[in-house]
Amino acid sequence: MIQDTICAIATAQGGAIGTIRVSGKEAITITEKIFQPLNKNKTLTTQEPYTLTFGKIMDAQEIVDEVLVSLFRNPHSYTGEDSTEITCHGSQYILQKVMELLIANGCRTASPGEFTQRAFLNGKMDLSQAEAVADLIASTSAATHRIAMSQMRGGFSKELAELRNQLLHITSLVELELDFSEEDVEFANRDELRALSDKIEKIIAKLTHSFSVGNAIKNGVPVAIIGETNAGKSTLLNTLLNEEKAIVSNIHGTTRDVIEDIINIGGVTFRFIDTAGIRETHDTIESLGIERTFQKLDQADIVLWVIETAIAEEQLKLLSERILPRAQEKQLVLVFNKAELIEDSIKQKLKILVENSYPSTTAIFISAKEKTGIEELETLLLESANLPTVSQNDIIVTNVRHYEALTRALGAIHRVQNGLDQDISGDFLSQDIRECIYHLNDIAGEVTTDNVLHNIFRNFCIGK
Repeated sequence: MIQDTICAIATAQGGAIGTIRVSGKEAITITEKIFQPLNKNKTLTTQEPYTLTFGKIMDAQEIVDEVLVSLFRNPHSYTGEDSTEITCHGSQYILQKVMELLIANGCRTASPGEFTQRAFLNGKMDLSQAEAVADLIASTSAATHRIAMSQMRGGFSKELAELRNQLLHITSLVELELDFSEEDVEFANRDELRALSDKIEKIIAKLTHSFSVGNAIKNGVPVAIIGETNAGKSTLLNTLLNEEKAIVSNIHGTTRDVIEDIINIGGVTFRFIDTAGIRETHDTIESLGIERTFQKLDQADIVLWVIETAIAEEQLKLLSERILPRAQEKQLVLVFNKAELIEDSIKQKLKILVENSYPSTTAIFISAKEKTGIEELETLLLESANLPTVSQNDIIVTNVRHYEALTRALGAIHRVQNGLDQDISGDFLSQDIRECIYHLNDIAGEVTTDNVLHNIFRNFCIGK
């Protein structure tokens, strides 16, 4: 049982207003020790919950600031404990002074995510909802915001609870048969169990498969910018980002390592990866950069193969030999750069060549330097990403921990299906069913270890 009382600054530095959160058994009495209400007859300990009290924070006889104190009583608070929130002016000195006074009177500084961790430990939310709090704070687009809100409101938790209930129904019937095995009584119709397990498998598989979309929405669709040296890859990255992120030079082999950055296009986050130019080289460092280029190509969902239009036919040969075999399952876009230097007749010739030789690719002519064709390229990227429109009712997995647990649960339910087909003993069936339940419970935090909790909450903001 948690006994100590914690406090933390919950607002970012530099604002006009700052908030300090206090939570724990002594939250109200400790806050009262440093707070003098305007109406001295209304102490915090006698105040009703969900009230605001105006007054002063006092350091002995010296006024630190005029503040508002919000009061919440357990279990009806964010953490499930007695809590106060002190809203003062945003001066860093004032905020630190209030913190010092709280600590001097019995509080300790909260660890990252400790308020949300207490909410989880006190049953105010399950672990998947707690993790959604961090995702909501970190959301950078409408889609990531909607997914986090859905999970925080319990959409994912309800789906998991329903799955667990159905699995418990299956295992209870199977185990009931085991109890009466000597009497040859059948409680579980195998055809009905198979139909139910098939239904459960489809739901778990759908959740598992949603991770590819969820991961792209949360972390950005990975786009690898590939091409030979001096094709204009770094110039394109700088143009898309609207800043000088990568060094641009007419010297071959300038980019020797991977450069990454994120940009939001039309509400979709893209993670652009500028790579070393591909060419034959004896330079050890450049060779390592080229090796990483192919690694990033394998990891990307979209590949922009940047081609210097003037020598396009030479570069298309490299495309056929080394890129196409590794980009079979990817969206491949041929970006003919420096198009401002080429006559329209040559562009038309290249279009026909691409249509005849590379029908599975999409081609576009741009000038990264002159910033022409960039809007058309961005539209093409959105089409290539092909991400669904997300609502707050959609359940999409974005968390790696959840994905791994669902993958294990899917393996367990597959063993249940195979066991039913092969008419194996009920005790083996029950073991696989319970393993599936275990992995689903792991997502909700019902079987989670302290180490897992530490790894989750250490990445939270202070004050949350």
